[in-house]
Amino acid sequence: MITPAHPFYLIRHGETDWNREQRFQGRTDIPLNEKGRGQASAYSTLLLAEGHDWTRWHFVSSPLIRARHTMELLRDALGLDPKAYDVEDALIEVTFGDWERQTLTELRRKEPELMAAREADKWNFVPPNGESYDQARGRTRFVLESLPGPTVVVSHGGVIRAARYGLEALDPKIAADTKIPQDDIYAWRDGRGGWLRDTTTGGF
Repeated sequence: MITPAHPFYLIRHGETDWNREQRFQGRTDIPLNEKGRGQASAYSTLLLAEGHDWTRWHFVSSPLIRARHTMELLRDALGLDPKAYDVEDALIEVTFGDWERQTLTELRRKEPELMAAREADKWNFVPPNGESYDQARGRTRFVLESLPGPTVVVSHGGVIRAARYGLEALDPKIAADTKIPQDDIYAWRDGRGGWLRDTTTGGF
């Protein structure tokens, strides 16, 4: 289990062209597209509704450009210095190894047996020269348990899956298969977590 000492908001970066194409990104450094830039700025509306003094919060991002650009657009929309945030390497996306740059359709055609194995156990599956969601748990736990205070975190779908697994004791299949939105924010406070917009799954 992950036991954070402080509340935090966990945000997935905005959309990229590769997200739209269902192309594995992993640690390939892909920029936001126009929709993603709009999503990044729009996250501010959800945070402002929370009523905090954001000048007192810590902000930290994955090192990848799509996360950093999301953070900078978000901070700018909150009226904060876009560049005044920290970068944490352990928040980088799960790597898909040899599968990066390829689409789901391409891989189902070229690697049907491996793709079938992934579908059977997505949580533990390790792509060739890649990383499983389960393997990302340790670094995700380290970050969330080491936060210096209330924090806004911008990261990736794989990291958020690993976080929810550890925070909520989710079934591995649910943790791996549940879609991570790019228009909602995961909040952890008072010992429980949920999506700000989604009141059907224990959100706020």
